[in-house]
Amino acid sequence: MRSTVERRERQREALIDAAEAAIAAEGAAGLKARELAREVGCAVGAIYNLVSDMDELVLRVGSRTLARLDEALTAAAMEEPPASLVEASDSLVALALAYCAFARENLQLWRILFEHRIAEGAELPDWSVTDQMILFRHIARPLARLAPGMSEAERAVFARTLFSAVHGVIAIGLEDKLVAVPRRQLESQIETLVRLICAGLQARGEKNQGTSD
Repeated sequence: MRSTVERRERQREALIDAAEAAIAAEGAAGLKARELAREVGCAVGAIYNLVSDMDELVLRVGSRTLARLDEALTAAAMEEPPASLVEASDSLVALALAYCAFARENLQLWRILFEHRIAEGAELPDWSVTDQMILFRHIARPLARLAPGMSEAERAVFARTLFSAVHGVIAIGLEDKLVAVPRRQLESQIETLVRLICAGLQARGEKNQGTSD
């Protein structure tokens, strides 16, 4: 029984490996059940003994991508909480540039995180939601220094807003069919955007402090 479970798990990992490679090479168009089955060495129908459907398979690949993104952001983040507003701003810039670099280097896998739509009426599984939300902790720490007046809930919302702003610039900047932006110029625009937001948060904090005084 144990060997059967282990064999099934190995086959499942092999399926996710194959799907990951297919997406990295061709994007969502590379996901073809028949080719994946041939790669893994099973019947097409047997794929659905390993994952519930193609949505789950894409989400499993996405979890791997998010784990690697988390590693990249962890490497870019400061080891200690920022001691000053300047350090907090620098930290957010470093995170944004690390995110841009990751997106560029893992373009198809990164794109499918946002482009894939699960079946209508279906809900994201809890493990997938957790994998996504954990990334915002990197933004929350410097935000706590820049906007100490925000509640934890407010910072959580603002972290998503900041991420959305940076993500939008990167998504358009890397879109070859639209207005692809040279690497250095894109990074410069990202840094400018993040520093302007940080300056706005600092100014608002100073204004609120003056009002309370």
